[in-house]
Amino acid sequence: MTGTEKAPEGRGAIEIRGLRKSFGANEVLRGIDFRVEPGEVVCVIGPSGSGKSTLLRCVNLLEEPTAGTVEVAGVDVTDPDADIDAVRRRIGMVFQSFNLFPHLTALGNVMIAQRKVLKRDRAEAERIARENLERVGLADKVGSYPAQLSGGQQQRVAIARALAMGPEVMLFDEPTSALDPELVGDVLGVMRGLAEQGMTMLVVTHEMSFAREVADRVVFMDAGAVVEEGPPARVIDDPSHERTRTFLSRVLDPAAARVGEAE
Repeated sequence: MTGTEKAPEGRGAIEIRGLRKSFGANEVLRGIDFRVEPGEVVCVIGPSGSGKSTLLRCVNLLEEPTAGTVEVAGVDVTDPDADIDAVRRRIGMVFQSFNLFPHLTALGNVMIAQRKVLKRDRAEAERIARENLERVGLADKVGSYPAQLSGGQQQRVAIARALAMGPEVMLFDEPTSALDPELVGDVLGVMRGLAEQGMTMLVVTHEMSFAREVADRVVFMDAGAVVEEGPPARVIDDPSHERTRTFLSRVLDPAAARVGEAE
């Protein structure tokens, strides 16, 4: 299946029901329920510590949920009998840090999982790697090592690496948070292109302009719960909950937030 193919009819690409996650006595997720439709872009926003990254990590079982279920493309990933490795091959994930192998070129970084996990031969893995590096605007950097690339270029290599595995769903965990401001635009541009191509995407982000322009839906989380969700025009521009309004006032007007903190 490619990223533009659909989950079984009637099912969401991602379905989350009653999801809870605790670390000891600390309950980080408190009963999350929502779904992402095939081809939909959902942006998750909220303050630090609200459980956004933990939510993503539960979707591909980097964290094991304490309770609830998560289905990806019709497969219950929380089922003890589920083939987790097979499920993860259907999910691409891009982290805040780039996690590239420093001793491999951009081409080598995009090839390695194809070779080891998908068992593609070298010629096919290289062809697909080159196609995806071109897709993220790095056709001229195939022979460059991570240390020779900017942070934004490294993150685009990480996106190409995920795309080369042919995922049905892409998860992004604040992919621009580690970048200098002038490098953010190129990464967001690649993500816009993926959205236009119909890739199903669940994106944790603090980039409100991206969420407003690209997301089909925005989910606001606070204290491990979904406070509100809906179209960007409603959640970002006309939120109904006080917690959402307070968060957005600080994110959209940092100067005002600093004044408030100083008072």
